[in-house]
Amino acid sequence: MISVIILTFNSIRFIRTCLDSVFAQDHRDIEVIVVDNGSTDGTVGFIEKSYPQVMLIKNKNNKGACKARNQGIAVAAGKFVLTLDCDVALEKDFISHVKKTIDRSEGRIGMVAPKILNDDKKSIYSAGIYLSKARKFYDIGKGQLDNGQFSRENHVFGPCSAAALYRREMLEGIAVDGEYFDEAFFFLVEDVDIAWRAQRKGWKAVFCPMAVCCHHGNSSKTDKKLRQYLCFRNRYYSMIKNKDLPGYSRNIIYLLVYDAPRLLYLILTNPYTFKAIKEIGRFLSDNSSQGHKKCYSSNLS
Repeated sequence: MISVIILTFNSIRFIRTCLDSVFAQDHRDIEVIVVDNGSTDGTVGFIEKSYPQVMLIKNKNNKGACKARNQGIAVAAGKFVLTLDCDVALEKDFISHVKKTIDRSEGRIGMVAPKILNDDKKSIYSAGIYLSKARKFYDIGKGQLDNGQFSRENHVFGPCSAAALYRREMLEGIAVDGEYFDEAFFFLVEDVDIAWRAQRKGWKAVFCPMAVCCHHGNSSKTDKKLRQYLCFRNRYYSMIKNKDLPGYSRNIIYLLVYDAPRLLYLILTNPYTFKAIKEIGRFLSDNSSQGHKKCYSSNLS
């Protein structure tokens, strides 16, 4: 069985298309869990009326993507977990392809990254996540026209959690105090972090070009400056908790070329930046002890 976990937050515009694409899959051995983060636009009532076969978890307020996904995983029965944003629509053979890929792959494959297209169905949203030496993460191929350049299976750092398949065994092996996705992140960069922790445990991720879906993006209409703040803060959270700062500091050129100008720009343009800096400092202090629950040893070059 594959457990499909979908997050909703005021998602009435998207959820029908998403759920219809899931139930139209040619792979039938699935369960569908929707975790709603306090929608007020009728999303919950619509799901209850139109899709009674869905397991629905109803939060009173927005607990963030990480908490909501953890709630879904905690009750999921599948050997694999497919995380989906509410504004994703799957092609009908999507699940079959990701399942075949993980079944035939050699080694400890714990994650599958599909080909995620933008709404235009012509350009790439994500062909997996890449993490650079500067510890800058980005979605491979983002914004490029899909002209067949992403047509081969290959290893990637991890999948974008908007549409990502995770092996349950892997998730259980990297969970900390019952958290699979680190709830301190709230949302954004949590997929980088979970892939990083999985890599440390010897798990790998593979890109599956035959599994195709479309993604609208930012269906929650999160403010741009708030997204910048979370991306900036959570990037440092991930480096701190994975004990990567010493190795990163040895590559001072990356700090000068990327981080310093970016920090200056954010200070000048984003009022959340000083809040982020304070939270990063507290996070660093909390994770300074080797025995802290959020600390992980690092062997990633």
